[in-house]
Amino acid sequence: MSKICYICGKGIHAGSVITRHGLPKAKGGIGLHITGISRRTFLPNLQKIKIIEDGTISTRKVCSRCIKSGKIVKA
Repeated sequence: MSKICYICGKGIHAGSVITRHGLPKAKGGIGLHITGISRRTFLPNLQKIKIIEDGTISTRKVCSRCIKSGKIVKA
């Protein structure tokens, strides 16, 4: 199964990890310098739960925000 919420469609987002070295100018240094950028992914907080839809019970992957907001009915 994919890493996408069944209700809202929240999925994987891409981002970066930025490595900086040096002493900040506010502390008397010459400033921070970027020495490396690595790609990373941000994963949604998906939970596999049983929900009731159309009168039947089915197991779906739903994000925690949809569970907390009450968008689904647990079985």
